[in-house]
Amino acid sequence: MSEILNKLSGQGVAIWLDDISRERLRSGNLEQLIREKNVVGVTSNPTIFAGALSKGDAYDVQLHDLAVRGVTVDEAVRAITTYDIRWAADVLRPVYDATGGVDGRVSLEVDPRLAHESDKTVAEARALWWMVDRPNLFIKIPATLAGLPAITQAISEGISVNVTLIFSLERYRAVMDAWLAGLEAAQAKGLNLATIESVASFFVSRVDSEIDKQLDKLGKPELKGKAGVANARLAYAAFEEVMSSERWQSLRAAGARPQRPLWASTGVKNPEYADTLYVDQLVAPGTVNTMPEKTLDATADHANITGDTVRPFYEDAWNVMAALKEAGVDYDDVVKLLEDEGVQKFEASWNELLESVTKNLVP
Repeated sequence: MSEILNKLSGQGVAIWLDDISRERLRSGNLEQLIREKNVVGVTSNPTIFAGALSKGDAYDVQLHDLAVRGVTVDEAVRAITTYDIRWAADVLRPVYDATGGVDGRVSLEVDPRLAHESDKTVAEARALWWMVDRPNLFIKIPATLAGLPAITQAISEGISVNVTLIFSLERYRAVMDAWLAGLEAAQAKGLNLATIESVASFFVSRVDSEIDKQLDKLGKPELKGKAGVANARLAYAAFEEVMSSERWQSLRAAGARPQRPLWASTGVKNPEYADTLYVDQLVAPGTVNTMPEKTLDATADHANITGDTVRPFYEDAWNVMAALKEAGVDYDDVVKLLEDEGVQKFEASWNELLESVTKNLVP
């Protein structure tokens, strides 16, 4: 195992892989990453599945069988994705058992075309939860305005949720409120709160990508590459605030577990920045960092893990946000744009996945 990854895990950061494919499962690569690279969870999204299906022959037999059965393309996509998620959940089950259900988790996203429809999102979440039928599953629900009541409802029914596509601090607070409301409803129903897990996926690199473009236009290059980390650090401050509230303490006493902040979109997109930027600078206890394999390998090789790099830097983070505002960056416009683009990108990937399955549904 990498000494650096051991050090990162020792700081309370759960290392998850932001990728899945049947070839990775079939070859035993996921098991290898669990053994050798401290991987204790897996996240997926429509883009990852679209990429997996476009390579190799791992899906050929199942595609043939689905074609012979004459299933619809939507049913085929559900069958293909849930198969992979179920398999990955089984591979990670020992981690789930060893951590008391905290890690060893695998995430599966609801159809992104439902991102603005609460009732349909809940119905899809229930269906996927039933189809995968593994206790270490997370259903990914986007943090859109319509997603918030869906998060509450899913949690209230005992469905563990990975809330995805969070960009703004205001929306993150709304996500935590929706999660708490779900736990309160679950408690009222007599459910075991200890069995309901949740993470909140706060996106990082995309914030820098958008704000950096604006800073170039504004002639403020000295502020580039700072917004993503500052935004995430302030999200952790908001998390700590909620964790100290009476509302949470009451639920915790009833057996509930925290909704951990998860740093997503941690692959560095600007080659001028350190390739482990969103790992080194976001080390804090009780967090998850889900990494593309390239970032995982870079972290194992040369990341600089020096201890907590979040809580000591709250003032610096506020100063960065103030400087961005003074420079002319409209934070509210940025995060709205990123949410809209995020949904659109996942919809585009989903449509690509549908097209690929349609093309390959040949008896």
